[in-house]
Amino acid sequence: MTKKTTIDRRTYLRGVGAALALPLLDSMGWAEASEKAEYKPPVRLGFMYMPHGVIMDQFWPTDAESFLTSPPPALESLRPVLDQCLMMKGISGVPNGPFKNAPHALELSTWLTAALPNPDKRDVISISISADQVAANALGAFTTLPSLELATMPQTWKENQAGLNEAYYSHCSFRSPTQAVPAEINPRNVLNRLFHKQEQGSGDASTGMNPLDRNMLDLVLAGARDLRRTLSPTDQHKLDEYLDGVRSVERRIAATEMRQKEAALEKAGVRSSRGHESDSPPIEIKIPEGDRRSEYMQVMCDLNVLAFQTDTTRVCTYIGSTPNGVSYPELGFKDQHHSTTHHNNDSEKVRKVAAITAFNIEQFAYMVKKMHSLQEGDGTLLDNCIMMWGSGLEDGDRHTRENLPFIIAGKGGGSINTGRFLPEVNGNQGDLLTTLLTCAGVPVDRPIGIATKQIPEILANAS
Repeated sequence: MTKKTTIDRRTYLRGVGAALALPLLDSMGWAEASEKAEYKPPVRLGFMYMPHGVIMDQFWPTDAESFLTSPPPALESLRPVLDQCLMMKGISGVPNGPFKNAPHALELSTWLTAALPNPDKRDVISISISADQVAANALGAFTTLPSLELATMPQTWKENQAGLNEAYYSHCSFRSPTQAVPAEINPRNVLNRLFHKQEQGSGDASTGMNPLDRNMLDLVLAGARDLRRTLSPTDQHKLDEYLDGVRSVERRIAATEMRQKEAALEKAGVRSSRGHESDSPPIEIKIPEGDRRSEYMQVMCDLNVLAFQTDTTRVCTYIGSTPNGVSYPELGFKDQHHSTTHHNNDSEKVRKVAAITAFNIEQFAYMVKKMHSLQEGDGTLLDNCIMMWGSGLEDGDRHTRENLPFIIAGKGGGSINTGRFLPEVNGNQGDLLTTLLTCAGVPVDRPIGIATKQIPEILANAS
């Protein structure tokens, strides 16, 4: 009988200044599993946010029976993976309490805390620890990064609705009641963290090149070739597919950076690398304002997938946009999201808000479909994830929070029963977060925020 060779789950492909974690291979066991126990992929938790609520009649399914076959317009991009999704109507948000005039300071800050800020300490951070950080405290011991926080826009908005600290507008993660966790908006910096890149000054002074621009994978491919010879054909295929994916992310980031540099040169009147004078100037990518926003967001989604695939972290948040100032010229109009949500039933404004919602869900769908395409263990990466998309408002026009929009994707390692729309759930966002943490195997010694119970309808073993 041939003895199966087992590779340590913490094996890295290493090169000068960089280290690349590996995806789950058949010949691996998980770090926390005993030698005798059969390995089981861990459950990962991801959260992706969009502000200002939705156009409800274009978001909610008509009924449970038609959910999979006739989804509403906002969910069309998820149609191929709706059987991997769960939606529930009836999840209420945190009541505004003493903060009636601070809907946008509350919508993001309460989204993962399910709690209000301390009304007696409005000018400083004073709120509950967020659900993602509760998970990071429990799961982070098994991974290189306890959690990964991503954002599309800088967290620098200056506003103080109801006297509340400005950080409440742009942060959803709170490591402690008094400490907000900053999010990374630069995909290059995220890639550096995932590759465990060692800083060695500012790169090659003679060329001005960042070491990553020489293609980090070239530093580790020799190790990959050596490792490949020891693997089964199935694992060889997985390794090749994984490395191709990493190369793709690296190239897309480099291409984005090059376009930004050339656009800056054009703006300064310096001829760029265009081949002919008649060529159109390169697109100037202004990520915070929305130009080519889909490309930027998809790179960040890919980095989320990569972090989960390599078990570099099991907890990730991605703030797709914050409650201020963002526009979507990629959709053919430059109206700001926030002002457009105050539509007063104007049909053209309603159309634009619906388009913005569909766009954001499309980026979530991009990530979910990619996870569903990646084999892991006996299933897919998505099978072992719980991905939550949502907003901290129900209706941006009226700032209501009685029925928050959520989409859950992934089976959570078999703990969640997907492919369903539950039209009459009775619970609040704290109940939902507490239930999802439990599904991810996170010990919850106290409710999340306003939670009073778990939501049993979510569970795979629900009767």
